[in-house]
Amino acid sequence: MTDRVVVAMSGGVDSAVAAALLQDEGHDVHALFMRNWEEDESGYCTTAQDLQDARRVCEALAIPLHTVSFAREYRERVFAHFLDELRAGRTPNPDVACNREIKFGACFDHARRLGARWFATGHYARTDAGGESPRLLRAADRAKDQTYFLHTVPGALLGRTRFPIGGLTKAQVRRIAHDRALPVHDKRDSTGICFVGERPFAEFLESYLPAQPGTIESTNGRELGRHHGLMYYTLGQRRGLGLGGVRGAAEAPWYVVSKDLARNVLVVTQDENDPLLYCHAFDTGPAQWIRGSAPAVEFTCTAKLRHRHADQPCTVHVRGDETCQVHLPHAERAVTPGQSAVFYDGEVCLGGAVIARAAAPLPSRVPETL
Repeated sequence: MTDRVVVAMSGGVDSAVAAALLQDEGHDVHALFMRNWEEDESGYCTTAQDLQDARRVCEALAIPLHTVSFAREYRERVFAHFLDELRAGRTPNPDVACNREIKFGACFDHARRLGARWFATGHYARTDAGGESPRLLRAADRAKDQTYFLHTVPGALLGRTRFPIGGLTKAQVRRIAHDRALPVHDKRDSTGICFVGERPFAEFLESYLPAQPGTIESTNGRELGRHHGLMYYTLGQRRGLGLGGVRGAAEAPWYVVSKDLARNVLVVTQDENDPLLYCHAFDTGPAQWIRGSAPAVEFTCTAKLRHRHADQPCTVHVRGDETCQVHLPHAERAVTPGQSAVFYDGEVCLGGAVIARAAAPLPSRVPETL
């Protein structure tokens, strides 16, 4: 009897090829399409088109398609937290929460109810179950690697998950889709907020968070202009500030260095090397580790502080409450509260934590090396 694999089918090329490859391996493949956002009249939500594409893929592969709505779970577990973080002046990443709460939460559970022995997705990531516990490994295509967004998924769930395209490049995935005549072989990748779609961010947020315009100030307290609401800005941002032609200031870009929530003030500088833009250490919230516990109380590794940023060497000190202080040998620019710091030992993703604040570095110590 063949193993049943339920593939999270998005209607895109990656999940389509994942399903095709699993079918080639002889598995009993079923597809599961999730509706995680209510339809609206804005034209930005692509759920209806994505479902149509998922149906076409399943027809081409001759596999069954199941549909389910997790709209309530998404709003309660992901979107509400996203709004809370914005209110608090942080810059959250909803895709991380979506993977933990929806894809590897509600969807994973639903797949098991459909009789799945394995759950599969079109993520660019790999797993290794050869050791004491499952490991999450970077994808072969480093430019597409999505382990940053998967770092909060417990190892126990990863041990029941397949990532069929993790060892392929995007070009190879496209080629397989074309050769198999899959109807989404040339469909472009989505770049919008997880399940919400590609829509004007400020306009979208105004429906949920009332805008609170305020003052823009320089680091020495000079009033320069007005901002539209602190939630629309992030540390290090230089575009969209509306500060061209400030009297007495150089014709140079302005950069966001901080957000003063108490006074509703956006603080900016024209010095791209301003010390306020950099830090040597930062604190995090409680960390989540793939294997269930930290590698050590203190250890060296690399950290990715944003999805598109290169890894940075660091020393991680894990406190008793699982919060961390991370020391960087070289000052890092725009370390942003609300974003995730994800830790790696070479190809292995260890886990990560949400950045809380810049911090004073720990005293020099000799850390344990992984």
